[in-house]
Amino acid sequence: QVQLVESGGGSVQTGGSLKLSCVTSGSYASYYMAWFRQAAGKEREGVAALVPANSRTFYAEYVKGRFTMFHDNAKKTVYLEMNSLKPEDRAVYYCAESWDGGQWWVSKSYQYWGQGTQVTVSS
Repeated sequence: QVQLVESGGGSVQTGGSLKLSCVTSGSYASYYMAWFRQAAGKEREGVAALVPANSRTFYAEYVKGRFTMFHDNAKKTVYLEMNSLKPEDRAVYYCAESWDGGQWWVSKSYQYWGQGTQVTVSS
C-alpha cells in the first residue's frame, strides 16, 4: 500500500515562509502528486499539483505567485515552498497521490493521502 508522509509544517508570522515535504513509498509513476489543505470547519481544497512524468505544475489561483511546487524523482519527494503566507493559509496541509488522473483540484481524484502537517500563520 502506498504511504505518504508530510513534514515541514509550523507556525510563522504573516509574510513568512515554510517549506513542506512529502515522501511517497509508491513507484512515483502516478498521474498527479498534489497538496491539499483543510482549515477548521472547511472542506479540503486543492492547493497545487505536479505531474511526475513531465514536472508540469498547477496552482490554485489564490496561491499563484506565492507557492511553488517541485519534486525530486530520485528521492520520490515533492515539496511546497510557501512564501508571503497569510492568516487565511492556516490549515492542515495534506499530500495526495492520484493514479487515475482527472481534475487535479478534486479530492476524489486521489487514492492515497498523508496524515497532514499543520501550518499556522499569525496576523
